[in-house]
Amino acid sequence: MTEPNTEFFNTLADDLAGPVAIVLRQHLLPVEGEGAVIFPPTYAVIGYDISIMADGTKVASIDSVGSQANRIEPVFKRREGDPAYRLAKLVPQIDITYGNERTRSLLDVGHRLGDAVVRSTALAEDAKTAFKSLFERGDVTQIAKLAPTSLVFGIWDSRDTQAKLPRLVMSVIRAWDVSEFKRSAQYNPALDYAALEVFSDDDKKKAEGKAESPLAQRGFVHVPSVGAPGGVVANGPIIRDVTLNLVALRRLKGDDTRALRRYILGLCLVAAAEPVEAFLRQGCLLTPDPDHKAEWNIVARDGKRSMIALTAENALDYAEAAAKAFGIGADRTVKFDKALAKKDVAEGGKPKKGGKAEDE
Repeated sequence: MTEPNTEFFNTLADDLAGPVAIVLRQHLLPVEGEGAVIFPPTYAVIGYDISIMADGTKVASIDSVGSQANRIEPVFKRREGDPAYRLAKLVPQIDITYGNERTRSLLDVGHRLGDAVVRSTALAEDAKTAFKSLFERGDVTQIAKLAPTSLVFGIWDSRDTQAKLPRLVMSVIRAWDVSEFKRSAQYNPALDYAALEVFSDDDKKKAEGKAESPLAQRGFVHVPSVGAPGGVVANGPIIRDVTLNLVALRRLKGDDTRALRRYILGLCLVAAAEPVEAFLRQGCLLTPDPDHKAEWNIVARDGKRSMIALTAENALDYAEAAAKAFGIGADRTVKFDKALAKKDVAEGGKPKKGGKAEDE
């Protein structure tokens, strides 16, 4: 097993003929134990996202690539009451104030630097300049100074320049060989509101059992819920797959390409090695399976794999040194500007200049 050090990590960032990826396959378990019912995300129209393999095996999506990215990215956010939090010092802290003194970190924003909320603040021009630099010259220095996690988890300026970069860190959770359950429930109102002459018996009869009726929606009549998604049981393993794409990392360019790549690699290593968020949603609390040890592997260009002793600690140590060498962008607090938001809405139907960026 390789014990990584600074030189080893630097080689991963610098060597264009080096390994193609660092990968992890991690077995997870429900906190209730093997065979317990867990609840995947529910989507409109389809319910659970379940794919059927050629042999009939059903595979359920437990947490998508996008959801995993949105769970991991906030590990870099400043923690209240902990000014020395090491991960927060790796990236600029960009806060957006809005409403009644409320604040939203850019690290919590789903579309990152390409989000509408960015275009509705004083960050708009800096973000546009950074995207133009990427689109026109392939230079990501300004993105790395402004919002470096946009490079880690992927970015697409879909509303303007069309500049686009793939995710460098990808994580997904799937449950194999699942059996689906259904659940039913009955809502009973606290009082007989028809008897109290809030409405008539005829109105009550017409509304009961019809979830779409106004009386049912307001909780005044009996409403059954039948055959709703009731979770799944994984007869096979629940697997979390993590991939750090070293090929895409080494395509990044900037004013100081070597320092840039090492900095972003450090962020990628931290993002990949940080323990996964256990609470995914109600009814889906997962932890690592202690009977299946997770192993990080380096994948060479010829497909050969070798184990690497990657840990959250050695990833963070490297990331701190690389961040210091590159130079972290400044922290900023900006205010949501309604006028800028309205302007962006008004321009939404206008054609954008420039073609679609090549998906690297």
